[in-house]
Amino acid sequence: MRIAIMSDSHDNIWNMRKAVAALRAKGAELIIHCGDFVAPFMLKELAAAELPVHGVFGNNDGDRYLLTRTALTEFKNITLHGPLFGTITADGARLAFSHYREAALGLAADGQYEAVFFGHSHVHEHFKTGNTLVLNPGEIMGKDGSPGFVVMDTSARVFGRVELV
Repeated sequence: MRIAIMSDSHDNIWNMRKAVAALRAKGAELIIHCGDFVAPFMLKELAAAELPVHGVFGNNDGDRYLLTRTALTEFKNITLHGPLFGTITADGARLAFSHYREAALGLAADGQYEAVFFGHSHVHEHFKTGNTLVLNPGEIMGKDGSPGFVVMDTSARVFGRVELV
């Protein structure tokens, strides 16, 4: 299964539209968003991918109630998980995601996940903790660097960054 992992979109509709087009072209079947959507209208942009979306809140998601209500009532393909982290199993791979590096490191240290994703810093990075891949996809926003996201193939256990131009 091909999963698009993204974070820190910060209301950049234009880059999110590019990201949705790119992840569809890459054959993604699921999206994980590691927080900082910011406004509920960004959920509409994600829903346009017509794929299951799993996300968590970031520190800039101001109206969590409205984001949650919008996801529950308008977009049945979007699931917002707990305030600190979410977990899913996709194609047999146990995955966890958070907005925060510290939470991701704690989840990875547990050793029960194949991969743990996080955002917040806007900087793409990846490393292993034991047998767990820990990955920050970078930012969709494009404020601090090149906007982009990561596509991971859960079967082959490989991933690659997709730059938005």
